[in-house]
Amino acid sequence: MIKNIAFDLGGVVLALDYEGAVRHFEEIGLKDARRHLDVYQQHGIFGQLEEGSITAEEFRIELGRLIGHDVSRQACHDALHAYVGSVPRRNLDMLRLLRREGYQLCLLSNTNPYMMQWALSSDFDGDGHPISFYFDRLYLSYECRVMKPDARIFQMMLDGQHATADETLFIDDGPKNVAAASRLGIHTLCPQNNEDWTGMLREALGLKLMSR
Repeated sequence: MIKNIAFDLGGVVLALDYEGAVRHFEEIGLKDARRHLDVYQQHGIFGQLEEGSITAEEFRIELGRLIGHDVSRQACHDALHAYVGSVPRRNLDMLRLLRREGYQLCLLSNTNPYMMQWALSSDFDGDGHPISFYFDRLYLSYECRVMKPDARIFQMMLDGQHATADETLFIDDGPKNVAAASRLGIHTLCPQNNEDWTGMLREALGLKLMSR
């Protein structure tokens, strides 16, 4: 019986705008931005930032070296925040409903301090709530020092939630991440990037969750 549900951030909780991020980084001088950025798993200094092997300040310095001129912390924040297309209300409504129904909810995300600066602020949902308002706990790659699809971050989540794999459902738009969770015995859903997953989640849980 599912009691613990883990959600990815980009492409699931929020709608990603990959092209918007590429354009923004190009505008600040990263001309080969498309080569450096990815939808599912970052690499290079972007991956190092998400796995916590470099700090936000070290990333800023290294990005400046790539571009050829100094980049401000605000410019880094704005460029990475350009990944955010929208935060669909239907997703937030479903998260609130699931918590009312008694499910444990957690966020399990490959992300970075710049993105979370916004997500953990009152600007996140437009109603004055940070993302932490919707979850019992956040498992963030740069804090865990490991990224999906590494099995270690899934085990950290299971241990932290005091849940077994069989009691856990993981929702992620990245096929490699879903495959890694499945190998551990975790139940999974893999919606397309930005797809409305609320209906498939209702079906997977076997519940007729009604909006209240």
